Order: sequence, then C-alpha cells, then structure tokens
Amino acid sequence: MAVRRDENAGGFLAATGLFVGRERELDRIISLLLGTARLVTLIGSGGIGKTRLAGEGLRRFHKASGIPTYWVRLAQLDAKADLDMIEAEVARSVVGADFSNRSAWTAVVDTLARTDKTGGRLKSVLVMDNCEHILDGAGRVVSALLEAVPALTVVATSREALGWVDEQLVAVPSLTRPEALTLFQHRAGLAGKAISDPDEVQAAAAICRHVHNNPLFIQLAAAKLRYQPLANILRQLTGSDDDRRTQWLHGPRVGVDARHMRVADVIAWSYDLCSAKEQLLLERMSVFAPGFDANTADDPNSIDVAIGAELEAIARIGADCSPADRVSAELNPEEAVLTGTEIEALVERLVDQSLVTVHFTTTTVRYSLLESIRVFARERLNQRSTDAWTQLAHRHARYYRDKVVEAKGSWFSPAEKDLLEWVRAAWDNLRVAIEGCIARPDDAALGLEILIALTDLRAPFYMGSVREMRRWIQLMLEAACGVDAVDEQQRIRATATLARFMLCQGQREDTEQILAECCADSRRVPAAKPDWRADCEADLNRPASVDFLHGQVLMLVDGDVNAINVLDRASAKFRASGDVGSAVHVEMFSALAAGLLGSPQEAMERARIHSDRVRAAGAEWAMAWAELTWAMALSRNGDAVEALTVGSRALARQVAFHDQWGALWILHVRTWSLAKVITQLLAGSQSDGARVQTLATETARVVGGLRTSHKALGGGFGALGPLATATAQAAEVARRVLGVDAYAAAENWGAQLRPESSELERFVLGTLSTDTPSKDETTGVSPLWNNMTKAEQEVAALAAAGCTDSEIAAYRGTSLKTVNAQMSTVLQKLMIPSRRAIIRFVPPDHLERIRAGSRRRPKR
Repeated sequence: MAVRRDENAGGFLAATGLFVGRERELDRIISLLLGTARLVTLIGSGGIGKTRLAGEGLRRFHKASGIPTYWVRLAQLDAKADLDMIEAEVARSVVGADFSNRSAWTAVVDTLARTDKTGGRLKSVLVMDNCEHILDGAGRVVSALLEAVPALTVVATSREALGWVDEQLVAVPSLTRPEALTLFQHRAGLAGKAISDPDEVQAAAAICRHVHNNPLFIQLAAAKLRYQPLANILRQLTGSDDDRRTQWLHGPRVGVDARHMRVADVIAWSYDLCSAKEQLLLERMSVFAPGFDANTADDPNSIDVAIGAELEAIARIGADCSPADRVSAELNPEEAVLTGTEIEALVERLVDQSLVTVHFTTTTVRYSLLESIRVFARERLNQRSTDAWTQLAHRHARYYRDKVVEAKGSWFSPAEKDLLEWVRAAWDNLRVAIEGCIARPDDAALGLEILIALTDLRAPFYMGSVREMRRWIQLMLEAACGVDAVDEQQRIRATATLARFMLCQGQREDTEQILAECCADSRRVPAAKPDWRADCEADLNRPASVDFLHGQVLMLVDGDVNAINVLDRASAKFRASGDVGSAVHVEMFSALAAGLLGSPQEAMERARIHSDRVRAAGAEWAMAWAELTWAMALSRNGDAVEALTVGSRALARQVAFHDQWGALWILHVRTWSLAKVITQLLAGSQSDGARVQTLATETARVVGGLRTSHKALGGGFGALGPLATATAQAAEVARRVLGVDAYAAAENWGAQLRPESSELERFVLGTLSTDTPSKDETTGVSPLWNNMTKAEQEVAALAAAGCTDSEIAAYRGTSLKTVNAQMSTVLQKLMIPSRRAIIRFVPPDHLERIRAGSRRRPKR
C-alpha cells in the first residue's frame, strides 16, 4: 500500500500508485458518503486491504466534494488503550495548531463541528483506521462523536463491526483472481521481474490462489522474486507439511483477535529468510516510531518528509553496544554483532524484503517499520532478553536528546530552516523518546533536556503542539520526583518553561503562582512570600529562565515597563552561559517590551540593535521577529506607512516558516499602524475620504480575522495583554470612521476567514480578494470554484443560467439522480445555501457558457 499525507484534506492518508479492483466496494463507499450514512465500517480479514480501500475511496470522495477528511491511525495504540488514550490519539490527528487549555475531547469536537457563514452545519469525515484491537473503546468514542457532531460521518476499518445502532457495513472480500494476478504482476515488476510468459503467468496465478488472493500476502510473496525464481516460491507453498511458510492460519474473520497471527505469520515468513544480522537490526528498529507505507515506487512524486528515521539514527542506535553493555543487557555474546559500517547495507536488504519501508524526498531518505511489523520485531527483541527493549529505548532517547541539543546550539544561524525541517521530520521519534522517558523515571533527566531544547527551538509554536508540550513537561516533572539525576536547576527551568506555555494559554493566575514558586525555589525561601513584583530592580541571582518568565509576566500581564530591565538581565545570563540562541530570543522580547511599554526613542534604538544583530547572523526566523520589533517601533514613532511595509515583509517570512503565533503578533501591530495612518489622514487639511474608508475596513477585517485565529489557537486576545489593548484601540478608530453597523459587517467578514488556510495572512499580503474571502485576487477566480470538477463546473454554470436539474440532465445527457447529486456537491463546495448564489463564483470566461446555456435550455 502506498499512501501520502494530503495537507489540503485535513491530514488524511490519500492512496497513490496502482489500485486494483474494488470498484463495487468503492461505489458503495462513495454512495454512502454522499448520502446520509453516519458510520461506514469496512470489515474484513487482516491484510485484506481495508486501509488501502478506505484511502482510495476517501481520495475520490475528497476530489469530488472538497469535504475535509481527518485520518486517525489507531494501530499504533496498545490493545489495552483506554478511552483517554484513544481520545488523545484522535486529538493528535484531528486538531491542528492549538494553544488552548481545552481538553482533547473539546478540541476534537470544536474542530469537527464546522459551520458555514450562515451558521449551517458543514459535513466532515473522520477515518478511524484499525479499530479491531480496541473495539469497545473505539466504538464508544465513535458513538460519542456522532452524537456530539451532527454533521460528522465516520469511516472505520476493523475486523468486525463496531456495533453502532445505524452502522453501515461494507464487507471487503479477497481480490478476484484476475485482480490478484494483476497485483502480483505489478509487484513483480517493481522487483525487476516481468511476468509475461504463459507458464510464469500460470505459476503466479497458482501462488495467488495459495495465498487466497490476499493483497498483503501477494505483495510479500512477489517481493521474494528478488531472491528466488518464481517456480521456487511456488514450490514452497505446497499446502502440506513441507510448506515453507510458518504457521499460516486462516480461521474465522470476526470474533477472534487474529490480527497478529495472520499478519505476524506472514512477517515471520520474510523474517525467517533474513540473515541473523538482518533479523537483529529489524528487531532493534522497532524502537523507532511506527510509519506507514509511503513507498514512492508506485508514485515517484509522492513525498513526505515527516516519516521514518534517517540512516544516521538507525546506525547510532541499532549498531552493537560495547561488550560491557552487552553483558549488562543480558545479551548472548555468541549472537550476531552489528557494526555501524554495515548498517546501511543491512537496511537496504530489509527494504528489499518488504520488511522496512523507505521514504524518499528530493534530498533525504528515511526508513520505518509498519505498525504490525514493528510489533512483531519488538516481540522478537524481547525474546532475546527481558532488558533488551529498555536498554535500546534509553539509547534512542539519548540519541534524540543529543540531536535536539545540538540543533539548539546552532539555532541562531542560517541553519534555522534546515533545523526546523529536521524537527518536523523527527517529530514522531521525538514523541516516542519523550513518552518513553516519562514511562522510565530513570530517564526523566533526558526527557527534560529534550523538552527544554525543543522549546528553545520554538518547536511547539511551529508544530501547533503547545498543549501537548505542556502535558509532557507536567508528566516529566512528576516522573522526575525523587530522581537524583535531575538537578534542581533543571527542574526550575522546566517549571519556568511550563509557566510560559500557560501564559500563552491565558492562564495568568496559574502562571503567577508558578513564577512565585520558581522565585522562592531559586532563593530557597518559602513560596508564601511572592515578592517577584518588587524584585524588578536588583539582580537576585535567579536563573535566566526565571528572569525570562518574570519579564514576560511583567510585559504581558502587568504592562510594567520594568519588564525591559528584567528581560535584559535574563538575556545577559543566557549569553554568559553560552546559550546564544536563548539570549537573542529574550533580547527580542526585550525589544518588544520597549515597543509596547518604553519610550518611542527606546523602542527605535532597541529594535535597531536587535535587527542588526539578527541580520549579521543570517537567521531567517529571527529576522521575521526582528522586523516585527522594527515595525512596532516605527508605528510608535509615527512612521506608520513604513511600519505597514516592514510588517508585511515580516508576515511573509512568518507564513513561510508556518509560525502562526508570530503571524498573530504581526497582524496585531498592523492594526495599530492602520489606525495611525487613518488618524493622520483625518488630521490633514484635505482628507482622502475614500482611502480612510478603505483603511478602516481593512482594520475591522483584520480584527475579525484575529478573533477567529485566536479562538482557533485557543489563547484569546487576553493572552497578549497590552498588545491586545492597543488592537482594541485601533478597532475603535475604525469603528468611528465606519459607524457601528458597517464596522460590524467588516469585522464579521474578517471573522469568516479560515485560519487553517491562512486566509487572513493572504488577505493582508494581497493574495486574497477584498470582495469575498473565497476569491483569489491574483486570478479573479475563487479557489472554491477550482475545487470542483469540470463536470460540476458545467452543472454550476447551467444552474447559474437558470436551468432546472431536469433541464441540466437533458442538456448533458445524464440522469436526474446524477445531476441532483452534482448540485448538492456544488452547493457544498461553494459553501452557499442556494443555487441563486452560484453566479457570484462563476469566472469571467464562463459567462458566455451561461449565456449559451440560457439560449439552449431544453423545452419541457
């Protein structure tokens, strides 16, 4: 199965490459999705292709409807996973950037409960893949979601029904004989063995019959053509006592937990053909995060960097440990020994044997194990030694600790973008390392180092994972209680980092309490005397991380100008310790504090110094924030027009880096600059009324968009203190210009812009029309129109011309049922309640078609 992540479809796994057969099942799935079905469950035996079929069906459905689809891969959950763990996995897959303090359940419901501009419910689809090992819990979560989100449709894959009252079942049978042969020939071709001779075709068909036309079994069997002739493989599948396959069982399909037997036995067949070193490396690769089959052999253009581990990681973690470590890990000294130099060849051999999946990009290659293979490999690893997994997991965590600490040391440099891409690609393995350290208290110190370094790399703000990062720090601190390896300074820094996340989420009181505790801990005095507000002037020798938190609280909560001095102190301490990246980051906040709270002259001076430092370092991400400080200073000093120009440049950088939090700061500052320009124009002797109205309208729209974006991220305006106060003042300037009703309409327009599509940023940067949120200014054509198929566009044009569905069916030579379905899809894709609004979306070059449609309307 070859799949890739489609970022335009809410992260669902879209099938790529050759797809064989299943037309009857596909038609039924798509028909159910277009209808009123709430739960569609694909049921069938292990390896039969349920996930592949779901991916192909959803790919076609999304292409036709544009309805967002979210894909949850449940196979990575343990069979003992409880409801909280299942809900957390759903939240991880469904919820994008989120800085809120909402529960995982609330975040999922809020994301799936989409509405249009009129408040009408919009459909969304959730795929729950591989439910059989957590059937009861998955069924309860699905039932609760269907009740909470009335417009939601769930597609599940499982070995048996979930048991919901109105569940629609789609049985996934084996491939037909012709389909199985086609698949085998295709996979043989990928192995470099074309099968066209009549005798070979007959042998291939016999192999397919021996494996019951199961797609997974066929794929693994065809892979053996790299090592053995077709006739030899067929001879191994005798169906008698001398069959080379190990323990192939074909019992009942439902009611029996046979996933591991059926799939693991197939894996064991390939595993047993491996050399001792290949087997050992496969087992050790189970320590890495599971992947999914995104092999680009079927589609060379299918690229997904965020899968798998790089060869360096596999070599460093998978190569053999020292003799002393082997003894402590209870490893048999007579077992195979892996050296770092042979890892690459062994990995490539495992790829050849379809046991390891390879993921190519234009510049990198990564490797992963599918979930079932990973489970199998870990079981075999545990059979070698009871302590082998713990030792290997420690090495895994130590490797990723070293990597993120190294990346942190290189952060403030031209390497920022490459480092960020590495973090994105390694995120799943970083998650495995973090959660493993939480489970192993002896590794809590490693876990805290990873979390602190990731925060210093700003990863939570790029990955949209503030809530998850906060949870990890809390759990890691709990795990670290009583662990000697975790020193007091590390605890304090982790706690201060936790409080900064809480401040982002708008939890001021909790943040202040933690700050008081950190100050007390660093001075070793009781926390009952939180004197941090009175400690702004003198340096009380607190850690740099505590001073950083102190300065942020003074800036964003109190609006206290003393924040500047406290932040300066924190920056100097970071720099003295050699942590240049953190020093510059805090220096940036000091410049922001000056722009918010200091004098205009101080704002300019600090912004200039910081910008010069960043420019000299060539740090692209830091430059986006430096330009923000410069725009803020320019606005404070009356040069609002130049501030708008600089702010736009900074916004473009933030969009390129996917820094949604930074983009929000820039957009807030933009409202100030717009309001200042308006005020200056109104004070002139010859005010340009039209321009004033335009600027006021933009201000209102940006404010509306900011409200929606803050709601989506969860922080709210209040999390930004004086920044939000200045934005409210700018909104009042626009309201006085436009009047209450016109201002409300403009703000509501902005509130309709979708954060997940960066429509507010595109509007400000000039790539979104000011006429409608869904029209691209560069082409004059709505992206919603372009999301439709050519047939749907023609139907829409005829409908805009006034044709009824019956007339459209007669004109296009299709059935009325087909046109009814197409019209429903057209209205849904254009997000409009009736066909009368279609004309607003029709491109200019389609107007003649509308006129022709009017002239050619068939007679009743």
